[in-house]
Amino acid sequence: MANKDSITDIFFDLDHTLWDFEVNSYHTFVSILTPCSFPFSAEAFMEAYTPINHAFWKLYRENKISTQELRLVRLQKTFEAIGHPQTTAVLQALSDAYINQLSTHTHLFEGTLELLDYLQPNYRLHIITNGFDVVQQKKMSNSGISDYFSVVLTAESAGVKKPHQDIFIKALAMAGVNAENALMIGDSYEADIAGALELGMQAIHFNSHQEAKHSSCLMVESLAEIKQYL
Repeated sequence: MANKDSITDIFFDLDHTLWDFEVNSYHTFVSILTPCSFPFSAEAFMEAYTPINHAFWKLYRENKISTQELRLVRLQKTFEAIGHPQTTAVLQALSDAYINQLSTHTHLFEGTLELLDYLQPNYRLHIITNGFDVVQQKKMSNSGISDYFSVVLTAESAGVKKPHQDIFIKALAMAGVNAENALMIGDSYEADIAGALELGMQAIHFNSHQEAKHSSCLMVESLAEIKQYL
């Protein structure tokens, strides 16, 4: 359970924690796939894409693939998985359209605004994200949550990705807070929770995509649950 008396600053992950990546990704793919008249539904595409995307983000966090490989090969593998491989030119065009349109969608997890409104009077709020600068800023601006946060640190600007200690250390320094007075809230045990705990931060694991249960920190199944602990 979080020791709220010692917490002054709360750091959030963005994708899969506040901004609902899966829902917004689905609507983006509906928009870019429908004009192409592919012989499959956006639902079928997303069913294949979601685990592939998670796997490629893990490789990206571990510096095993580049940004370009992340964006292109996840699509290549998805089209192959559903039996409709595409040329590199088609994949590149779809990747560009996806990146351009993704941040225009604004679906937040249920309870996001209520939680931020609840926390803001008592804590300074910040973002630590493995996403890309321009894309993440647009997501936050378009969904109306930018003004809640003092520090927004992306892996792109930090030069390292979560769970690397340096991104947490830089975020704490930017916020002017010690680790023992900071709390991390995120959806990924590997990227968000383990990295924060190792540095001495507190953490709450928002289990938005059914990761394995653990006892390392508090786990919640909805954002609304967090209010009873802070």
